[in-house]
This record gives sequence, structure tokens and C-alpha cells, in this order.
Amino acid sequence: MRSVSIIGIGQTPVGELWERSARELAYEAISSAMADAGVERADALFVGNMLSGNLLDQEHLGTLVADFCGMHGIEAAKVEAACASGAAALRVGTMAVASGFHDIVIVAGLEKMTDTVGKDTTAGLATAADAEYEALHGVSFVGLNALIMQRYMYEYDVPLDAFAGFSINAHRNGANNPNAMFQEPITLEDYLRAPVIATPINIMDSSPVCDGAAAVVLAPTEWAHRFTTGHHRGAVQILASASANDTLAVHDRRDPLFLEAAHISSQKAFRQAGVSPEDLDLFELHDAFTIMTALSLEANGFARRGEGWRMAHEGEIGIHGRIPISTMGGLKSRGHPVGATGVYQIVECVLQLTGAAGANQVPNARLAMAQNIGGSGATIITHILGA
Repeated sequence: MRSVSIIGIGQTPVGELWERSARELAYEAISSAMADAGVERADALFVGNMLSGNLLDQEHLGTLVADFCGMHGIEAAKVEAACASGAAALRVGTMAVASGFHDIVIVAGLEKMTDTVGKDTTAGLATAADAEYEALHGVSFVGLNALIMQRYMYEYDVPLDAFAGFSINAHRNGANNPNAMFQEPITLEDYLRAPVIATPINIMDSSPVCDGAAAVVLAPTEWAHRFTTGHHRGAVQILASASANDTLAVHDRRDPLFLEAAHISSQKAFRQAGVSPEDLDLFELHDAFTIMTALSLEANGFARRGEGWRMAHEGEIGIHGRIPISTMGGLKSRGHPVGATGVYQIVECVLQLTGAAGANQVPNARLAMAQNIGGSGATIITHILGA
């Protein structure tokens, strides 16, 4: 198996981008990544996306995007794993290059969520859950996370404002990200005043519905020097790529308060990369809801069970903290265009590892982990990148 590196990155701003189509967003991110890498053509294109069939009446998305980008005759496919679709596409692309099947591969994440009315978007997101045993009974995606959060607060005797620090940290970092949907910091008072969506989750606990696209170009590591001289920052190596699943329905899990798939996939990734949690300089986690932030920190070995929420209170997750998270705003402030999120996380890790993260730069960042969650913890994909 060949070592794989990221030689180019691209992204669009995240927001309610009504005036632009999905294919246009994909083109912007992909053309930026190709220009960054200095390549004019690729052997394959893998597009991470969750909702194009539901919300846009458009499947066959891989070929649609390849066609619009003028890449004819190549392999092109959509990759779907609910909200982990972006990382799933990256994993497919990584395996394609590592195996030698392809040399230059583009991985894009794309989602258009704001062109439909709220109930349709909510129904689309609910397809990440078990259709017969969860969604059929009217449990929305935010409803499932609210049930998990309620149980966590009960089991560990956690106060209602315990999760505020995660949102405050995300918005503080997002304020310095020109591509973030929300570019303003928030206070504890803002968090406490926020309207409740599904008790106990309020607006500040939840990532927004939005649109966006991000892309990376992959190549064998031994080729990277061909593309990274001159204008480019430098390549970033993919040291680990790992995926694990859990039960689709929350009620089927041995313990609904432990992200077993996160633990398994990160342990696989740590072994692949030959590192431990203590070696990481930053962690782009899947903070779709603040409860998922706490559970992710616990499952990946950064905090004890029931104590992940304390890390925000104790300043451990900031840019200069023990393990910086959501360094460019995370899903909460940058935004969560679901199928694109996993690729945005990777783009942001590359910015950090190449010293290009601007005001949010983690000092001397050499090792980064990104973790993308599909459903309420049913598919979890972990990548570790090295400068």
C-alpha cells in the first residue's frame, strides 16, 4: 500500500447559498483545490453527499459534478454515509490511491440544504436514523440528540449550562474564519437566552442547516514534491484512515451514552499512525450538537466518562489548550452542510498543519485528527494527518 498525501485544498463559504446550485458550489471547491495542487486532471472523483436525492431530486451526483467540471472519461461516484459522507468519500479516495488503482484523486463534499422548507429538510435528515423504529414514530434527528443529552445530564448530574463552553469556543474561533456561516463570538448570556429546539437542546447547542462544498486532491506521497514546490504551502500526509459502525437505532446500543464506533475507529487510527491521543495537536470533532462534543471527547480518550463537558470550563479545548477543537468554528459556527462537513474538517486540518490558519493557528501543529459522525453515532470515521 502506498502512502497518500493531500496536495491541494479548496472550499466555499458556508451559508444559505440560495443563488447558487449544487454543481456550481462543487465546481468552486474542486477548481480551487486543483489550482492549489497545480493539477489539470484527475483519475477519479468521489463526492460525499447525503441528501441530493431527497432534497434536490438529483442522484447520480458523482457524474453530474464531474461533467460540470469538464472531467469526462474518469471514474466518478457519490459516496453516502449520512452525515459522515464527506469522510467516507475521503476514505474511498485514500484507498484508491493507496492501492495503486489511481494516482490523482479528487475528493469533494457537497450539500445543498436550504432550498427546501424546514419540514422537508428535517425529514431528509431523519433518514440518517432507523426509518422503521425511530423516524416512523416522529423522532427527528434533533429529538434523538435531545434524548441522549437528557440522559447524560441525568446520569452524571450535569447542569443545563454545562455545555455552553463548547458553543462559546466554536463561535470564538468561527469569528476568525472568513468561510464560516457565523462569524461573531457569543457569550454565556447569549447561550442561556437561546430558544429551545428540543428540550434540553437550544439553538446554541445545535449546528445550522446550510449549504457548502469543500474538496481535496490526493496523490501518492512520493509524488507530492512534484506539486508542492513554488506556490503551494506543502503536502500533508494521511497517516491513518479508519471507520467503524454501531447500531443504527440508539435504543439498540449497549450504552447510548458511549460512542463505541468513535472509540473503535480512533483506536484503529491510533494504531495505524503509531500515535496516542496525547500526541495530537488538534482534534476536529463532530460538534453537530454539544452533547456529541462531550461524548466524542470521552470516547476518544481525552476525558473520563461523564466529564467531557468539564474540558470547556477548564480551558482545555481552546487554540492554546491541551487539545484544541473546532479550531475554525466547527460544525456549530462554520456550519454543517452534512455531506460536506467531513471534507471541511480535513481542509481545516491541512490549514493548521501547514501554518495557514491565520488568527486561529494552533502553535507548532504537526499532528491532527478529524472525526466525522454519521447518524447519532452509527457510522464514525477517523483520519489522522501529519505535517
